[in-house]
Amino acid sequence: MISIGLLLIRLVIGLSFMAHGAQKLFGWFGGHGLKGTGGWFESIGMKPGVRMALIAGLSELVGGALFAVGFLTPLAALMIAGTMFIAIIKVHGPNGYWATQNGYEYNLTLLVVAISIAIIGPGYYAIDALIF
Repeated sequence: MISIGLLLIRLVIGLSFMAHGAQKLFGWFGGHGLKGTGGWFESIGMKPGVRMALIAGLSELVGGALFAVGFLTPLAALMIAGTMFIAIIKVHGPNGYWATQNGYEYNLTLLVVAISIAIIGPGYYAIDALIF
């Protein structure tokens, strides 16, 4: 039963991060693509914007995919947690804790879930379980 719970967590978090990465990289799902995201990154002091958007988008897309299938789970968790840490520092932290105030509550939750799965392990229904 625990492995099913871990699988559900990995799938929801991983697929959500893949979608966020696709927004940044390709403009899918209502995103702005590299150029638009890069411009916004520049506006908040993350330069060069397009390169930073590429790094963030790849971290979310690849990290999310790895997390969803449970492959190289600690690396996937680090990629997810890293993007959330930067989101907290650069965007949400100054707004306080609560998500209703555009704070870091949700980002911190995702960061802790990713790191917790890396610590606990991805469960039986994961590529890591087949290999390691």
